[in-house]
Amino acid sequence: MAVKKVLKYGEKTLREKSKEVHKVSRKITDLVQDLLDTMYAKNGVGLAAPQIGTNLRVFVIDVSTNEEPLNPLVFINPKIIKKSGAIVSEEGCLSFPEAYTKVKRYKNVMVKALDIHGRSFVTEAKDGSLLARAIQHENDHLDGILFVDHCANRFETEQILEKYNLPPLETDKLLEEPELEKNLDDN
Repeated sequence: MAVKKVLKYGEKTLREKSKEVHKVSRKITDLVQDLLDTMYAKNGVGLAAPQIGTNLRVFVIDVSTNEEPLNPLVFINPKIIKKSGAIVSEEGCLSFPEAYTKVKRYKNVMVKALDIHGRSFVTEAKDGSLLARAIQHENDHLDGILFVDHCANRFETEQILEKYNLPPLETDKLLEEPELEKNLDDN
């Protein structure tokens, strides 16, 4: 369909909660295609609808590497139904050009969603894999949560944002995640 403009950190839409999709219509399949076209054009691993200015509960992911064929995954109305373990790893986001910081995530997640045909599916991603982290990252976008809200080191993250001329951290949005912290301590 089309490569869309990716909203940058600081745009209000990125902080809004997205609406459920009631029907996988032509509008939704076109949105999915726009998300895929934009994600591939920008060399992303995932992209959520709010990042292109559409506050609907839809995201796409493709964790295939250069040696592998493209393997786009579509998640409509996703819900993380199980999570465990914890990991700290470096993440970036197309809405934060060139900025990467260490974030806390669950190591294992199970998600239930609808596919591009409106069929329900469940998928599991384990061991802190790129897929496990990408599912959490993109799912957060649907709730107006950004990856920097999970930062492992607030001061380091603030320096990185400043380096790339991005707005400062919204400290009121930083997440307190006692369950995740406990799992990190147990590792």
